[in-house]
Amino acid sequence: MIFDDNKYEAEFLSDLCSQYRNTLHIKTQDFDRYHIKKGLRNDDGTGVMAGITQVCSVDGYYIEDGERVPRDGRLTYRGVNIYDLVGACVAEDRFGFEELTFLLLFGFLPTGAQLNQFRSVLSHYRELPAAFTEDVIMKAPSPSVMNRMQSAVAALYAYDPNPDDLSPENVLRQSIQIIGRLPSLMTYSYQVKRRNYLNKSMYIHPLKPEQSTAQSILNSIRSNRKFTDEEAKLLDLCMMLHAEHGGGNCSTFAVRTLTSAGTDTYSAIAAGIGALKGPKHGGANMKVAEMVDAIRKEVSDITDEGQVADALRKVVRKEIGDGTGLIYGMGHAVYTLSDPRAVLLKENARSLAEKTGYGDEWQLLDCIERLTPEIFLEEKGNDKKMCANVDLYSGLIYRMLALPEDLYTPIFACARAAGWCAHRMEEILTGGRIMRPAYKSLSQKQKYIVIDER
Repeated sequence: MIFDDNKYEAEFLSDLCSQYRNTLHIKTQDFDRYHIKKGLRNDDGTGVMAGITQVCSVDGYYIEDGERVPRDGRLTYRGVNIYDLVGACVAEDRFGFEELTFLLLFGFLPTGAQLNQFRSVLSHYRELPAAFTEDVIMKAPSPSVMNRMQSAVAALYAYDPNPDDLSPENVLRQSIQIIGRLPSLMTYSYQVKRRNYLNKSMYIHPLKPEQSTAQSILNSIRSNRKFTDEEAKLLDLCMMLHAEHGGGNCSTFAVRTLTSAGTDTYSAIAAGIGALKGPKHGGANMKVAEMVDAIRKEVSDITDEGQVADALRKVVRKEIGDGTGLIYGMGHAVYTLSDPRAVLLKENARSLAEKTGYGDEWQLLDCIERLTPEIFLEEKGNDKKMCANVDLYSGLIYRMLALPEDLYTPIFACARAAGWCAHRMEEILTGGRIMRPAYKSLSQKQKYIVIDER
C-alpha cells in the first residue's frame, strides 16, 4: 500500500488495517443468528420488500404454494411493456429514448405535439451553463469519467438560482435539465481525460439541436462526427433498456434514500451516479468485456463450443479472468428464464455485428449464454435457472459503435437518470418519511482508559 509515497505512513496505515481486520470483523454466523438479511436479500436471493412504486415493474418469477417458479422476464415502464415500446419505435423507424423519458417522468405516453416540445426542451438543456466546462470540468480532470460526471452534477447546484426548492414543478425542471445535460457532462469529461491522462487530442464539437440524444452522443464522441442511422438507433435502444429497472436496484435506492432526507436534486442524482459506478452494478458491462478478452486469449477459435466451454470452466475455477469465479453477464437477482433487455439487445445486435466484423464475437456471447448454466451445474452442482442479463450484450454493442470502454458505464448513467428522476419525484410526493433501517449492534462494553495507561 502506498500513501503519498511515504513509507512511514504506509506502514502505519497497514498496521491499523490489520488490527481492524483482527478485532472488528463480524462473523457470518452473527448475521444468521440475528436473522439479518445481508444486502437486503432474502434467503432465496430475492430482494426485501422496502417500498411500493408505480414507475416500473420487474418480474422474473411467480410464487406458487410458497415456491418460486421461474418465468420469462417482463419489464414494464409505467405499465407499458418494454417489448411494445421498443417494437413501436422499430416499426416506425424512430428514436424512442425521449418518449420513454417523458413516460417515466409524467406517467403517460405523450401526444405527438407534447413529444416534439419535450424533445426541444431536452435539446435546449444539453448546453451547459456559461463557462461551466472550463471552470468545473477542464480545471479538475479525473481519470474516471463517472467520477467527473458525479462531481459535475453536484457542482450544478451552484448554478441553479433555486436549488433547494422541493416543489414538483421545480424538481421536474431540475430533472429535465440534468437528463439533458448528462450526455454533455459525459462527453466533455471524456475529452478532458483524453488530453490529460491518455495524451490524445481533445475535441469538443458544436451541439446540433435537431439531433436525438443518441445522435448527439455519437456526434460528440466521434472525431469526424459521422455515424449511420442504424448505429444511432442501436445506441438509442440501449438507452431505452437502461433507462429504468425498479426502485430496488442499488443506484435508484440510493437516490430514493437521499431524497427521503429532503436533500436537493443534484445531491440525490450524484449519489445515483456514485452507486452506478461500482463494478457490481453499472460497471458490470466493463467486466464482461474484460472476461471476453480473457477467453479470447485462452482459445484459438472463439466459435468452437468445446474450447469456449473449457475456458468458462477455467473462469469458474478462478484460473483465468479476474479471479472471482463469476461469469459476468449471466444471472440476475430477479430474472430467471430470460432478461427482456438482453433478448432485445441480442436480436438487434446481430445484424450490425455481421456488417462490422463482430459476427464471431456475437457467436461467442451466444455460446457463453447457452453453456454457462451447464458449466455451473458441472463445476458447482448449481442447477439454479440462469439467463443472460443486459450486460452480456451491451458491451458488444458499444464496441461495434466504436465507443471507448471509458464510456460504457457513463452511457448507462445518462440513460438511468430518467428512472432516477422519476423515482425521486415519486419519493417526494408519496414517501414522506426519511429512510432509517435498523442495525443490530454487537459492540461490547469497555471502560475508558486514560491515554497514559493504554
